[in-house]
Amino acid sequence: MQEALRFRFPDAEPVDRADFIEQARLVRHGSEAASRGLPLTIRGLKKSFGDNEVLRGIDLHIPAGQFVAIVGRSGCGKSTLLRLIAGLETFDGGAISFGEAARPEDVRVMFQEPRLLPWARVLSNVEVGLGRNRASADAQARAEQALGEVGLEDKRGQWPAVLSGGQKQRVALARALVSHPRVLAFDEPLGALDALTRISMQRLLERVWHDQAFTAILVTHDVSEAVALADRVLVIEDGPRRARRHCRYPAPAPARLRRSRGAGRLDPARTSPIRGRSVISVRLP
Repeated sequence: MQEALRFRFPDAEPVDRADFIEQARLVRHGSEAASRGLPLTIRGLKKSFGDNEVLRGIDLHIPAGQFVAIVGRSGCGKSTLLRLIAGLETFDGGAISFGEAARPEDVRVMFQEPRLLPWARVLSNVEVGLGRNRASADAQARAEQALGEVGLEDKRGQWPAVLSGGQKQRVALARALVSHPRVLAFDEPLGALDALTRISMQRLLERVWHDQAFTAILVTHDVSEAVALADRVLVIEDGPRRARRHCRYPAPAPARLRRSRGAGRLDPARTSPIRGRSVISVRLP
């Protein structure tokens, strides 16, 4: 004989089944008004490298504070799209708008490699993220606060060479966060980490995104990682006809949100042609 047990915390409140998805969304995001992120709108974006046309006619809108993941095969143009958004590459046509005048420090990028300065200690590496404000009176205090956000307060005086791979990536994350960006782009930031460290970093990324309410754009080859972290997944795939199929991912999203096992319906109305490819937008509940 089996008996189902239900555990409830003393301060928990019952939620109607019909309202569960909306309640989960509010728990994850908080109110829309609290978002510090910038909205992103792309219209008719084009990019070529010589005779190789990588991106063509991209139309995309990302609301302020949303966490978006971009997945696809190597060479499909996802990292190029991210670099264009971050201003690290110039596009050949179209427009990228952040909804209002964005300052250079409002948009930051975290790469797969930590790219730390080997001759500078951890705290100084984080201060680099302040750019022109590095000489300000509160630069050190801001860098120490950023290190605290990633749990590395005790490593402030260490050299990068003595840090583990995960610790180096956390320093790189602190360097990206120190200027309080409103858009943070991640280009395969966890690709070189071992499985356990990667899970820990995924939780860290989700926490800092929730706390700071910036707009997050993640490029990754790991579909399960995209589903676990993002509110919306953009899939760049060969063949525009595949935009009409269903997409079912193998890994579940965070259990605390009670999402299904990544099931999502592809929306043909949200596809954009990219030289024989499609950007497929999958919204997660």
